[in-house]
Amino acid sequence: MPTTEPFLPTDTAIATLGPCTVTSPARYQRFIGDEERVLYDLDAGRVSRACAEGRAPIGFERAGPRQKLFFEPAEVTAAIATCGGLCPGLNDVIRAVVHEFFYVYGVRKVLGVRYGYAGLNPEEGWPLQELTLDAVRTIHQDGGTVLGSSRGPQDPAVMVDTLEKNKVNILLVIGGDGTLKGAQAIYQEVARRRRHIAVVGVPKTIDNDINLVSRSFGFETAVSASVEAIRCAHAEAEGAQNGVGIVKLMGRESGFVAASAALAQKDVNFVLIPEVPFDLDGPHGFLTALEARLRRRGHAVVVVAEGAGQNLFAQDLGKDASGNQKLGDIGQLLRERIGAHLKAKKLPHSIKYIDPSYIIRSVPAIPSDCIFCGFLGQHAVHAGMAGKTNVMVGSWNNLFVHIPIPQAVRERKHVDPNGGLWLSVLESTGQPERMVNTP
Repeated sequence: MPTTEPFLPTDTAIATLGPCTVTSPARYQRFIGDEERVLYDLDAGRVSRACAEGRAPIGFERAGPRQKLFFEPAEVTAAIATCGGLCPGLNDVIRAVVHEFFYVYGVRKVLGVRYGYAGLNPEEGWPLQELTLDAVRTIHQDGGTVLGSSRGPQDPAVMVDTLEKNKVNILLVIGGDGTLKGAQAIYQEVARRRRHIAVVGVPKTIDNDINLVSRSFGFETAVSASVEAIRCAHAEAEGAQNGVGIVKLMGRESGFVAASAALAQKDVNFVLIPEVPFDLDGPHGFLTALEARLRRRGHAVVVVAEGAGQNLFAQDLGKDASGNQKLGDIGQLLRERIGAHLKAKKLPHSIKYIDPSYIIRSVPAIPSDCIFCGFLGQHAVHAGMAGKTNVMVGSWNNLFVHIPIPQAVRERKHVDPNGGLWLSVLESTGQPERMVNTP
């Protein structure tokens, strides 16, 4: 079970390539200064105590346009890469980045890296492509990514060779935890060579599990798409005697999608997530609780995150290309075990299993995510032009901030079993607080 101890960033200083001496061509009423900070902790008591003890409260550097830039816009060649699995909003971020470079800074050369980090390895055979305004004009209307994506690492030395060959001095990388670790490796190789290449990350994951960001883009679209699957599962469950609808949603290590979708569509009776262990059998196990629900109400809807209940699988399935542990299919396991349990109890039943994973991750972004993607793209460009590097842009306390990549990848964000989100799920579903047999 993941730790629920509060995470404290130990170092929020942002690396830069050097002094900023170029006056920005951007026409803003107000520019952001590097001294502007956004508090990590908004609790007034803890902030007051820190000040009284002579400690500066932890804060993040605020994101936004700087009056002085590190790069001369006319000399900039920028590149964008999308890595990892698909996610709603990728094309929106790409389009926002291209528009910001062209219209705000006058940068005329923006390159797209094909198929993630593989596109920075010449042996893979994917040359960088130029991204013009015409090339991105309508891409926000479609799901997926026009650049393609891939999983797995590449040699940082080879990738930096490719950046140098193409005279790239700002690299924007869109991806999750593994992608950000790859961006950090690129930064380290760039620093070793003493080159002036800014490396800026944009956090992307449906699971919403990237640390130190309030939300990652694509998450709200994923929840919205999940609601339709739950609605259908509920209709199927109600339409049969002792009907059970099972919906498996994304969430390898964190159950934010499952928990949020259940709150959005309050027909869910059980939510199973990686952060909260459960037993299948026994007097206090899930199957006993489900049976009681069926005898009482005649139907049930179960939402399970893909990473829940992995302790129920005896075999180690190894790692995927991104280095993630391969998961057992908890949805199929639940379907089989629920069926066997109800059959043994001589309860007539119908089980419908819905796995909408690839539909959810490939749909176009909903309006709120489109807006969010636009902000992220703009702030990533601002950071790169100011020479910020080894940095991720993100939202914290409703403001956009710069987060050091090393802090963002220290651990993943998890649902707190004692926090407000999970307590709301328990109230909404009515499921037992604990479905384990041990005290």
